[in-house]
Amino acid sequence: REKKPTISNDYMVYLHELETDSSINENDPVSFSQAVSCDNSKKWLNAMKEELKSKEQNDVWDLVKLPEGCKRVGCKWVFKTKRDSDGNLERCKARLVAKGFTKKDGIDYKETFSPVSRKNSFRIIMALVAHYDLELHQMDVKTAFLN
Repeated sequence: REKKPTISNDYMVYLHELETDSSINENDPVSFSQAVSCDNSKKWLNAMKEELKSKEQNDVWDLVKLPEGCKRVGCKWVFKTKRDSDGNLERCKARLVAKGFTKKDGIDYKETFSPVSRKNSFRIIMALVAHYDLELHQMDVKTAFLN
């Protein structure tokens, strides 16, 4: 009688994805103060300037007076090291993100939307590429505004 494996293959795939996830980098700064005081501070400062410049060029925000009775949404910097397929440093990326978690559903907002793809969608595309022997190209959008 054949013994079943204790961990199903689905979990093994997820474990492999976790181990090979290039977005996980323990050396990325987690705060503004870490970014400006580390060895790569010039690269992080340039990345922050580039992010602010792209927001200005794409007319992302307007400076307005806060209406009475409203609470502002804070923001923070998120830092990621982008690497090429060989694992070499390609560039430093800084994103200025809203602290949306400070808002309360039904009080500060009515609905949310986050355009992300599902793993199953990615797997279907990969299966079609393999089945029909297609070529697949990857690209990186430097600054995307999905609104």
